[in-house]
Amino acid sequence: GSQVFGVQLEAIKWYLFAPHPKFDLVIDQFHGTPFFTPLFVRKKKLGFIHEVTKEIWKFNPWTGILHWLPSFLGPLLEPLIFKLIYFNIPFMTVSESTKEDLIGWGIPEKNITVIHNGIRVPKIKIPPKMSRKTLIYLGAISKDKGIEDALGVFSIVNKAGDWQFWVVGKSDPRYLSFLKKECIILAINNRVKFWGFVDKIEKYQLLAKAHVLVNPSIREGWGLVVIEAASMGTPTVAFDVPGLRDSIIDGRTGVLDKKHKVVSIAEEILDLLKNSKRYQRMRGEAINWSKNFSWEDSSKKSLDLINKIMTLSKP
Repeated sequence: GSQVFGVQLEAIKWYLFAPHPKFDLVIDQFHGTPFFTPLFVRKKKLGFIHEVTKEIWKFNPWTGILHWLPSFLGPLLEPLIFKLIYFNIPFMTVSESTKEDLIGWGIPEKNITVIHNGIRVPKIKIPPKMSRKTLIYLGAISKDKGIEDALGVFSIVNKAGDWQFWVVGKSDPRYLSFLKKECIILAINNRVKFWGFVDKIEKYQLLAKAHVLVNPSIREGWGLVVIEAASMGTPTVAFDVPGLRDSIIDGRTGVLDKKHKVVSIAEEILDLLKNSKRYQRMRGEAINWSKNFSWEDSSKKSLDLINKIMTLSKP
């Protein structure tokens, strides 16, 4: 199905009319638009959501009226979907921030279970930091993830010394072309490297060699890349937004910028690297913090939740 409701419609058609096994539990996964399972599934259900969309609606990739419709209607209709359709469905989410959003939209607290994302760190020897100060961005390369702000941050940091910036992750080719032109405008093109998608081992090696992960995303469910970076002794400097304020312990495993400005993030990065004692302490705390999260633990908690749902008397 297409991205705009297509996959939801195909799911409804398949579930109601196509031959398939009988199911005991249906997981309704939210990514902006859910699958509306309470309207057509009579089996037990579990809502799985990383983050609510809220302000992300305005970062949709379409143009003209197709851009403005979801930008305007999304924030109005999204809370109604939870209040009218999902009020009686158990939810699994990944952070206290998302739990608070769900409660605000009418989901009873008793129906919400928080299970953090885990990580599986490869068995590698953590390499030393680069001799040249290195900033890294890791994740989907898209506007709502803050990549344009990240380039702005680096353009400021770069003026303070000999820096380089690694941008790691997938991108739409047209958007990548736009970002490379922005690098030329900002006069940082010779100090920015776009790695594209890298495998797991290389990802962790790059995280380990970099000095700071920058994450100016406007909203996250949790911020898995933050924990991955922490496991390599690399602190994160990020905006103080939902999700990132859950995965970062401010002042201990990273820094949360409460001003939400490119300039202030850049200043936080420079201040952190000027204080070697503070930086080394933060590196150690980041590694210790990352040890609290594993997929084995997350899987066990998820299975416990599913077993609990299956013992309930009603779907």
